Amino acid sequence: MTLRLILLSTAVLTLAACDQPDRAPAPAPEVAPPTQAPAGIQAETIERAMPAAPEATPAQPTNGTPTPPQADPGLIRLQILLDRSTFSPGIVDGLAGENTRQAIVAYRKANDLGENDAPDAELLQHLAAADTGPVTRVHTLTAEDVAGPFSAPSSNLEQMVDNGTLFTTVKEKLAERFHMTEGLLDALNPGVALQAGQRILVPAISDTPIGEVARIVIDKTERSARAFDASGKLLAFYPATIGSTERPAPTGTLRVVGIAPEPNYTYDPDRVSYDRGDKTIVVPAGPNNPVGSVWIGLNRQSYGIHGTPDPSKIAKTASNGCIRMTNWDAEQLAASVKAGVEVEFI
Repeated sequence: MTLRLILLSTAVLTLAACDQPDRAPAPAPEVAPPTQAPAGIQAETIERAMPAAPEATPAQPTNGTPTPPQADPGLIRLQILLDRSTFSPGIVDGLAGENTRQAIVAYRKANDLGENDAPDAELLQHLAAADTGPVTRVHTLTAEDVAGPFSAPSSNLEQMVDNGTLFTTVKEKLAERFHMTEGLLDALNPGVALQAGQRILVPAISDTPIGEVARIVIDKTERSARAFDASGKLLAFYPATIGSTERPAPTGTLRVVGIAPEPNYTYDPDRVSYDRGDKTIVVPAGPNNPVGSVWIGLNRQSYGIHGTPDPSKIAKTASNGCIRMTNWDAEQLAASVKAGVEVEFI
């Protein structure tokens, strides 16, 4: 498959130097659908919930098996409102974490609500006043929603060439569409078969344009990307995976040279500094491509801002130098940048 580009300069975009994700095994087959609406975490509970107060780490069972964390309705509400405000928490999972904490800090500072990370009533009231719509909705699955084709999970580049880089299951496809983990999709819709005609509860997301971006600041310590307009106003905040100790992200100031929606991924051993074999491999486009659904090329060979096949790992793992965000965050940013936009690394 050839690389489809929106060329914004005469530079050629090279897609390489980015980390390959771990892929989870396909989930077990789903059970038969209920005839009524889902009965997991209820919409009414989420709509009025406040995040639970942090608690001490619970004692582990004597058999040593850790208790899996449970999604907090208040955090689900908060994360959806942050996602819609363009201060992204990354993936919506209803769990406390660094990405949500940093989004809170950025939102509070930008809106003169102090510089702490408290998910308190003042914060929720401000977010809800700015965006009064419900944070969840019931979606009736269509034939298109559940249709394939799907790709078998792949663990290396050559397998991706053979298997493709499409979603691996209906569940993964829907979770990505609604910016959430597969675990939260299950928690909202326990025991529900994902087939046409089924009603499911999902986050009420919105793909809000952020306005024209003039400058992007990549904070390597914080693991974040911030987008500013020409006046210096902060337009959006995103958690990001940014390089590693072995293969750090660039320093200084670069510029955007072009945008590639639905890019393929080229591993070229003559262009990269790490070893995945001695032959060139071109991985086809798809949401589970190593660079996800969009590539924002920079004016340093093999470096860019791009999506990911593993949104739950953003800012929690390392990359091979590039700036990786969730597919939906990268797409939102890509829609608002053009050639010449400054990208400053701090």
